[in-house]
Amino acid sequence: MKKFALTLFCFGLLTLAASAQVKPVVTAIIKTPNALCENCKKRIESYVKPYDGVLEILVNYRKGETKVKFVTDRINIEEIKAYIANCGYDADDVPAAEDAYNRLPKPCKKSEDGGSHPKPKPAPVPAQQ
Repeated sequence: MKKFALTLFCFGLLTLAASAQVKPVVTAIIKTPNALCENCKKRIESYVKPYDGVLEILVNYRKGETKVKFVTDRINIEEIKAYIANCGYDADDVPAAEDAYNRLPKPCKKSEDGGSHPKPKPAPVPAQQ
C-alpha cells in the first residue's frame, strides 16, 4: 500500500512539473497588403520561420494577411512585424524597409512602382440597414 501511495505521489509531482513548463502560445493575424503572389508568400515564410519562437507562419496572399503562431516568451508581435518589414513587405502599421523593398523582384513590387501586383482591394464596407 505504501508503494502505491508513493508511486501516486511521484506521478502527481511529475505531472505538476510538466504542466508548469508550458509556454504561452499566441496566434495573430498581420495584414500584409503588398504580399499578393506565391513568390511573396514563399519569401515571407522562409524569412520569418527560422526565428526563435515562431512556431508556424502562413501567408494568405489572396486575402493579404499573414497568420503567425508564436511563443510569447521568446518573441513578440512587434518583432515579427519588423521581420516582415525587413523582408520588404508592409506589416500592419510597420512600413516595408526601403532597401529590402528595392531588392524585391519587379513582379513582387507595387503597381505604382512598376511591378505587376494589382492594388489591394479595399475592405468591404458593412451594409447599413
